[in-house]
Amino acid sequence: MKNKLKFRTKAIHSGNKADVETGAVIPALNLTSTFKQISVGVNNGFDYSRAGNPTTKRYEENIASLENCDFAISFSSGMAAITALFQLLNEGDHVVIGRNTYGGTYRLTTEVLQRHGFKFDFVDTRNVDEIAAVIKPNTKWVFVETPTNPLLELCDIKKTSDLCRLHNISLVVDNTFMSPYGQSPIQLGADIVMHSATKYIGGHSDLISGVLITDNKVLAEKLYFIQKSGGAVPSPFDCWLLLRSTKTLGLRVQKQSDNAFILAEKLSLHDSIKSVIYPGLKSHKQNKLAIKQQLNPEGKPIFGSIISIKLTSVEKRDIFLKKIKLFTLAESLGGVESLISVPYDMTHVSVPVKTKEQMGLTKTLIRLSVGIENLDDLYSDLLQALED
Repeated sequence: MKNKLKFRTKAIHSGNKADVETGAVIPALNLTSTFKQISVGVNNGFDYSRAGNPTTKRYEENIASLENCDFAISFSSGMAAITALFQLLNEGDHVVIGRNTYGGTYRLTTEVLQRHGFKFDFVDTRNVDEIAAVIKPNTKWVFVETPTNPLLELCDIKKTSDLCRLHNISLVVDNTFMSPYGQSPIQLGADIVMHSATKYIGGHSDLISGVLITDNKVLAEKLYFIQKSGGAVPSPFDCWLLLRSTKTLGLRVQKQSDNAFILAEKLSLHDSIKSVIYPGLKSHKQNKLAIKQQLNPEGKPIFGSIISIKLTSVEKRDIFLKKIKLFTLAESLGGVESLISVPYDMTHVSVPVKTKEQMGLTKTLIRLSVGIENLDDLYSDLLQALED
């Protein structure tokens, strides 16, 4: 249920009521598979944890409030959430997807869903005209990431939403890279928001989860049915951890973004770096859109904690990765600790070489996920790793 409380207040209080029986400030973790029934067919709101659990319900209430929506449907991973989303469609339905989509989404759509009769067009979603050019009578959705992973391309959500309304199709936004704190797609016209909750929402690199959020009751009811029927639900313990994490979501994301902004500015001046991609830099072609669209709950621009840098050669890349100390070489992002990856051979390894070339994704591109560590320590570590 929507309320008028501010973001950080909702993050702490939505879904987090003191335990009625014991008075415990932190609600209990309901580690149970099943529930005692009052009588045959009569229960206290829960019968089996695949179909609903008190801890899961509290988390879904919490995360829905942070996107200022009424409904959230949680899943065991971000990809499970996307898979459930596509189960809303029928054979022959068409979806427009951003060309620079996450490697896992690309793999699911091209190697799994196409075999079941779904149709896809991958386009540059920076350009609304390119989206419009591939819309067909059987198009049901436009599915976009903004910013994209890892090239940080932006899609104008409001313009794309207006286009979708014109054609009576739905807009789905993967908001993982900005989190509910840094961007509000539903308020800009999106119909469904998706998150890999593994990333910023979880924020501690200790769980896997995904979530779909909407204000559309009909869509929500269909997704709850798929959640129950498919069974790709998060464990109550993961939901308890997520409730722990959302309390500090605003603090973490703001600090990570502040760190990243300063690092991006400094790195853009370094001679050993060919280019720095970061929406907060004036050199980013969509900087003005980022300033307008990526806003924190106080209405101030926020640019996220992901920086992509291009080095001059694979050899320099490998030396850099060998020397770096505080940035851990690992997949994933959004945790309190800084991570580093090479998307070409890691997150996007399943994307064909030709497609990666068309995207502009190269072997020399390194993705930094900036954490909440001391800024000076992070910058010193990057400098020593860049030294010849």
